[in-house]
Amino acid sequence: MTRPTHEDDLAQLAFDELGRMSFADHSLESVLQKVTDLAARVLPGEPATSVTIVDAGRATTVAASHPLARQLDQVQYAQGSGPCLQAATTGVVVELLDTATESRWAPFPQVAAQRDCKGVMSFPLPPQELISGGLNVYSRSTSQPLDERTRAVAARFAAYAVVPVSNMYLYESAVGRAENLRAALDSRAVIDQAKGILMERHKLSADQAFSALAEVSMATNTRVRDVAERFVHTGELPHTP
Repeated sequence: MTRPTHEDDLAQLAFDELGRMSFADHSLESVLQKVTDLAARVLPGEPATSVTIVDAGRATTVAASHPLARQLDQVQYAQGSGPCLQAATTGVVVELLDTATESRWAPFPQVAAQRDCKGVMSFPLPPQELISGGLNVYSRSTSQPLDERTRAVAARFAAYAVVPVSNMYLYESAVGRAENLRAALDSRAVIDQAKGILMERHKLSADQAFSALAEVSMATNTRVRDVAERFVHTGELPHTP
């Protein structure tokens, strides 16, 4: 049986620290910043780390432990390819073990080498319904390679990072649905109010009243809700040709 190493102990301490964080007391940004900072502290190779999120085809760095990670993320976003984008969109771990000799994703490896990044590993966040993304590890040292132990620990950090990201996206989605529902209810209320006024004033049926609003809407290229709201406020319905 493999005995725990000093690195294993540090990793466990890091995950214990993450486990004590309450999502209720921290923002998405603060939790992910803690994830990237601890990953950079624990992983070998003096890495700079970041978390990439791809939403509606647009990639964004939501946290980074060092400006280098954010800069190299941006290089990949600008050219539309690179290990971080590939991992985030395919769900497969991507390795770039030597930026000095790598020919894939040019010119990104050359740019990374010029900025003293020796190797890159990108770990996809575990699959979620609403998001895709990855944890990026940019190694700045050749003395400690990106080995199997590093892969295992980084994968654990990626698994942790997906929790707050997914929760935040679910929350934002729920808020969006609630706002849409509220807007729909508000629209129905003002349209019903306008119909009621038309029915009382002109002795129209409900269908005839709505048709009158719809006719003005089409003639003026205005939403039925806006036509109804203006009518309720002014008492006047524009005549159509």
